[in-house]
Amino acid sequence: MMVDDNCFDDNLSGGDYMEWTLVLRLLVAGMLGAVIGLDREYRAKEAGFRTHFLVSLGSALFMIVSQYGFGEVMKAGGANYDGARVAAQIVSGIGFLGAGTIIFHKQFIRGLTTAAGLWATAGIGMAVGGGMYFIGVASTVLVLIGLEALTLAFGKIGLSSVSISFYTSEKRNLELVTEEIHKRRYHLVSYTSAEEAHGGVLVYKAEIIMKVRGHREQNALFVFIQSLNNISQLKVD
Repeated sequence: MMVDDNCFDDNLSGGDYMEWTLVLRLLVAGMLGAVIGLDREYRAKEAGFRTHFLVSLGSALFMIVSQYGFGEVMKAGGANYDGARVAAQIVSGIGFLGAGTIIFHKQFIRGLTTAAGLWATAGIGMAVGGGMYFIGVASTVLVLIGLEALTLAFGKIGLSSVSISFYTSEKRNLELVTEEIHKRRYHLVSYTSAEEAHGGVLVYKAEIIMKVRGHREQNALFVFIQSLNNISQLKVD
């Protein structure tokens, strides 16, 4: 459903109804963005409901400005104005914000889904800012389906990366962990170990990066390492 703005007074400052209609667009866009952000906040992602709220509201604001902010320029005559240019810059600009949420560390890539969510949220804000309320709401529902329902339905099919690190004073434990990984046929990405001196005692620090199917495989290796003797600072990321 797209709201027909032709029924409104062309002079934006002279129509209170028109102004409140645009405020409603900003409010709806912000709320839809916040709904998606709450899902990201629940999963402890870097961009939460406030970020998504601002992205969606800001995108709606730019759409409104592109539609109505240059009326006086057009009335002056002779101006070649294309309102779509402002909307196009939203798509370009949101890419920089999304890139800031992507982190590459220790062979891990984090934040791709959050970046894609911000990009989709910007589109929702643009739709609502353009008066397409139904499209905005429908897109919000579809984004949430993509973030939650698809994860529940197909989460066990794909592989997820996990990092496990620990300290041990027994070198034999490193061999036992390696044997357990091969025994369970985990997809090992990297396994590094280094000698460190802690309080005059020689210890070994091990870091394992692998891909697993679901939390069951991850927990199984965690429990195995935990059962070994002289294990400390066991951590999973």
